[in-house]
Amino acid sequence: MGQRQGSGAGLRQVEAIIVERYPQLLRLAYLVLPPHLDRHTRLLRAHRAVQHSLRAAGRRARQGGDPLAAVRAEVVRRAAGRRRGPFPPWVWGLRMWPTAEGLDEAARGLAGLSPYARAAHVLCRYDGLDEGTAADVLAEAGAGDPGGEVRAALAAGARPRAAAPEEGAPGDMGAAWPRPPRETILHPADVHTRPTDLLLRRTRIRAAWGIAAVLLLAAGLTRATVAGPDSGPPVAYAGAPAARAVLDPARLVRVPAQAWADTGRVDFTAWPARGTRTGDRPLLARALGTWVAPRSGTAVTVAPSASAEPPGHPPQLLFAGDPRPGIAVVVFLDADRVVRYTEQGGRRSLDIARTDDADVTTAAAVTLTRDGGTARRLLAPWIATAGVRDLAAPATAALPLPIGPDGTVTTEFPREDAGRQGPDADAGGDAGGGSCGPRPVLEVASSPRIVEKHAFLLADRGGLLPVHLTYTPPAEGADAPPARQPREATGPAALARWAQEACALDTVDGRAVRALNLWDFAVTELPETPGRAVWSCTRATHWTGQGDVLIRLRPPTGASLTVARAGSTAACGRFGQHLLAATVWRAPSGRAYQLAAGSREVTEIIATGSLRSRTPGRSLAVPAPPASGPPAALTATLRSGAVITALDSRGGGRD
Repeated sequence: MGQRQGSGAGLRQVEAIIVERYPQLLRLAYLVLPPHLDRHTRLLRAHRAVQHSLRAAGRRARQGGDPLAAVRAEVVRRAAGRRRGPFPPWVWGLRMWPTAEGLDEAARGLAGLSPYARAAHVLCRYDGLDEGTAADVLAEAGAGDPGGEVRAALAAGARPRAAAPEEGAPGDMGAAWPRPPRETILHPADVHTRPTDLLLRRTRIRAAWGIAAVLLLAAGLTRATVAGPDSGPPVAYAGAPAARAVLDPARLVRVPAQAWADTGRVDFTAWPARGTRTGDRPLLARALGTWVAPRSGTAVTVAPSASAEPPGHPPQLLFAGDPRPGIAVVVFLDADRVVRYTEQGGRRSLDIARTDDADVTTAAAVTLTRDGGTARRLLAPWIATAGVRDLAAPATAALPLPIGPDGTVTTEFPREDAGRQGPDADAGGDAGGGSCGPRPVLEVASSPRIVEKHAFLLADRGGLLPVHLTYTPPAEGADAPPARQPREATGPAALARWAQEACALDTVDGRAVRALNLWDFAVTELPETPGRAVWSCTRATHWTGQGDVLIRLRPPTGASLTVARAGSTAACGRFGQHLLAATVWRAPSGRAYQLAAGSREVTEIIATGSLRSRTPGRSLAVPAPPASGPPAALTATLRSGAVITALDSRGGGRD
């Protein structure tokens, strides 16, 4: 009986901690969770992680551990994915997000860190733990290298605070818990709520049940029921009336032809239905039926992090026609997804891509067909002119392309692998001089009814949607204006630089990436070499908001050199504008130098470890330490006083 009482007391003690510190624990879970989640899902999963930490933390507390540390460790363990719990609570008819300003910006800033490093950042930066205590919590949560995770968090800007003095022992139920630091106001406990579509909510709920019935019935259909491409839809009208509405071609959303010119939202929602078969009910019914229940043999391709779920309400029709003889294509828009259905020679395929926050440029085209070096695309209704240019030949003008009455263009691209010279071409070698071969891109211009003289580049990287190319020039000099936002890569300087770095396109997954920006963040002098070198960061921004970066150094002569790569990082983006990069470079004489360069806010570069140097300004060039020794550690001080670490070949570095 005594053991039971002790067990119950430990559980009640942990429960009291969770109730008392719920906002802080919720913040911990919210910022540890994967950065690609939307705010609504992240918030619900954070509540789940905190609430379901009770039992496990209670068991640890009964074994003599610190109850507060046990709760924190269990929250981290669950948010980091080491322990899966039940589904998060369902919230019908509402979307929720935290009211705390800056919380999601902080989450995006931590996107490049591991879950445990994100936890260390919160524990040190907001909860006031010192490095050792934070490492103990991470160790209990299952981190393989707690000390390393804490160091990564500190490099990202989490400075330990002096913990608030305790007003009572953790075991004293009548005493207050340690007073949280002042920054606890930055937590997700207070939320905004907004209703979802009030008119369609009831229909969507009924449609969900109806579609479930359709899926069950479709699983038992015989092949004869859906044998030929001209047959009717597979049980498209079985099930509840809501399901029939979803699959009824007559219910498809169709936007008026000129809606794009009279709206403040210029994206896929402004596309009218185009093509010669928009009235072909059997084709549309087959497309909808295949989307809901793909039959055996249907090729289904889903872009990374996209959802393959059937629509919950009638989707918007963007296109239905025959882009080429013998090929029928239907394109739908469903919220933040574009879905392409294709029929060819009795075969069917379904391609699904994300379109989160698409705009004038990223909603400018959809690929209808692709065959070898030929592609046919449907352009946005606001595209006035189109052409194809070779990115590797900046002096060559774009070749104009005729736009068909249905808004489609056909491009015949030269083979991209023509002219490759050796394995270095695939590794991101010099794009100048033709070592990578032609790099064809689509150059389009918007109608003046949208914006004056707005031309931009789109690259085909194998996805349903092309990738938008942009360029950010360097800001040089102490009195330089603030860093400029990415601009269209159509000017002479942008085209010249993209020609030199065009091989960066080779590593881009067009199914996941929405935009590619080339940022020349520094221009420096190299030792023993006349002329200046350009440091660049090419950022591939995914539809999820995450990004992959490639740091390159281009000497005055010769090929560009790869300095570093990093994935799932905020670096070189809107929330990662401060950058320091470092590499060891060998001069023509054979002598090795430690080089480093920073973005415009860098005021000093510091080298420690095997190399000790403190250099004012934005660049460093000193003799490198012996290759047999450990590499130097480089950091930079910003004008604000913050310290950032170098992004180098080891993949480190965050501000």
